[in-house]
Amino acid sequence: MSEPSSSLAPPGVSTWEVHAGNRDRLIAALSAHLAAAGRARRGGIVLLEGGKEQTHYCTDNVPLFRQEGYFAYLFGVREPGFYGAVDVASGQSILFAPRVAPNEAIWTGPAKELAYFKDTYRVDFVFHVEELARVLRRQFSEHGHGEPLLFLLHGKNTDSGNYSKPAGFQGMDELDTDLSTLHPVLTECRVIKSDMELALIQHANDVSSAAHVEVMRLIKPGMVEQDLESIFCRHASMHRGCRRCAYTCICATGKNSAILHYGHAAAPNDATLVDGDMALMDMGAEYNFYASDITCSYPINGKFTRNQAIVYSAVLKAHNDVISCMRPGVKWIDMHKLAERRILESLKEDNIIHGDVDDMMNARLGAVFMPRGLGHLLGIDAHDPGGYPEGLEKPKEPGLEALRTTRELKQGMVITVEPGCYFSDSLLMRARDDPVCSKFFDWETIETYKSFGGVRIESNLYVTAQGCKNLTNCPREIWEIEAVMAGMPWHSRDSRSTATTRWTIWDALCSVGLFLLQFAIPFRSVS
Repeated sequence: MSEPSSSLAPPGVSTWEVHAGNRDRLIAALSAHLAAAGRARRGGIVLLEGGKEQTHYCTDNVPLFRQEGYFAYLFGVREPGFYGAVDVASGQSILFAPRVAPNEAIWTGPAKELAYFKDTYRVDFVFHVEELARVLRRQFSEHGHGEPLLFLLHGKNTDSGNYSKPAGFQGMDELDTDLSTLHPVLTECRVIKSDMELALIQHANDVSSAAHVEVMRLIKPGMVEQDLESIFCRHASMHRGCRRCAYTCICATGKNSAILHYGHAAAPNDATLVDGDMALMDMGAEYNFYASDITCSYPINGKFTRNQAIVYSAVLKAHNDVISCMRPGVKWIDMHKLAERRILESLKEDNIIHGDVDDMMNARLGAVFMPRGLGHLLGIDAHDPGGYPEGLEKPKEPGLEALRTTRELKQGMVITVEPGCYFSDSLLMRARDDPVCSKFFDWETIETYKSFGGVRIESNLYVTAQGCKNLTNCPREIWEIEAVMAGMPWHSRDSRSTATTRWTIWDALCSVGLFLLQFAIPFRSVS
């Protein structure tokens, strides 16, 4: 039976404290940066513009609003049309709320008083948006900053290639503005997660892990991929606060599993599930802005074939070996190469490829099977910014150019580990035409994998002082997956506990059952 929807209680975190703590870290980091740069004037005000509600093209249909990430990080405001300011010298925080026309009340509910926003988001002051210029001038004069200086957010998101939009308002041209300082400092603040942020990410992982297990239990041949998406979303939304997903769900089966971002409008999770195919489920819930990003791969009918077990085991070994090596100071590009090497070694062991693995690595053969980067930073955005700070360049080699970061790991980072092995027709054809790469392949064997698709295993990791902590709790071993799909329970751990896990008698019995099943299931499943 499915576990009760009430079993995953939200963390005991006051969300306003999360964002107040984020503001404090920004003030400390920005003040230190200005001091180190020898800037005589260390005061000033940080000003951010929140997201705006937009209709579908020329209609009045308004999709569910999602706050801009940097604004959400500092203020946690759910509503559109706000501005937010932080006084660097005094630490005071100010919100500027849009006015709601009286005739809008029948559509959106009565307008909220400014006191409501002050109490909800625990800022020092709240004014209406049209008071921006007056309030900022007063703020400068009261704190004796001299010439007003506004730090505005403007910079490139190295993951997407898009730029943050600096705040703008009538009367801003009368104030001195700085467009270059804030973005790198605030981005670096977002890279390192506080304990309270981690609790929110952990809850999103707990809910998403349980939802993935629910999909795993209910999947059957003959269903449509969208059915799996709806099961995940329903299960996640039944838990308080997880109304939305952190990104478009990827529910890929069969050959679709080789399409890295399947599920978009042109490939809308609409294929019928075929008995004997693999499923690749990449889905993550969002809790109070903070994301999870989890992928599970398994056979639709609940039993691995020999070929499926070979590829899955290769990816799982890469996944586990990377996690065992993660700790502060480790370079992420080395982790990516480690994952490639483990996959190539496994494929060679089963005669899918042949030759010297070092030669394969030098020829960048790993990019044929794993053309995406190993992982990415995770936080308020599923692809959190900060992957390439100033001075760190993207590599150019095949496969490595897809890395979303090549940073050294730092304590406090949250990053995904998502190795994959894909059998993409376009990449295999290109490799066959390449005289260097082609010699490594057993092309007759490769033909048996042409319709395979791919396998991806993705977990969310928190970097600790000594290593890392896996925030994700899904069945990973083949025997675990087959046991859960055969009806055995899967119990969510209390990942937030720092003590050793306290097992109930029922937990212990279930674990013994899963352990015993590992000896019974594989012999009949991989034939």
